[in-house]
Amino acid sequence: MEQEVLHKRIKSLFRRHHLLSIATVSERGAWCASCFYAWDEENNALVITTDPVTRHGTEFRINSQVAGTIALETKRIGRIRGAQFTGTVSEPSGDDLRQAKNIYLKRFPYAALTEIHLWVISLSHIKLTDNRLGFGHKEIWNSK
Repeated sequence: MEQEVLHKRIKSLFRRHHLLSIATVSERGAWCASCFYAWDEENNALVITTDPVTRHGTEFRINSQVAGTIALETKRIGRIRGAQFTGTVSEPSGDDLRQAKNIYLKRFPYAALTEIHLWVISLSHIKLTDNRLGFGHKEIWNSK
């Protein structure tokens, strides 16, 4: 499928949702967590906040490779759509931190009332599933 068409569908999904599941792997095994996200459309990255002392926050620093999902929760099979992704998570600093904070607080303004620790997931692979286009319809995007 043409990259531009895929990109529009991914944009639509990432704009409409706000919760992702993210998975890490370390010597302790696999771990999943749910996080609110804001999409950095310009850099095709996801901005999340979590305390570095959480298990996933600690594991981000050990192994920056992550996987995750963003999905519409529905019982209607014909409306199921979501994305699976892989990427590299990092802690932004300087101008990157200011940009990430602006993006996150624009999406979640109430977060300005608390101390937040931001992380950026640079996406490397996305598999979009959209049953509205046919049962099990899949589209793939890769960064390179």
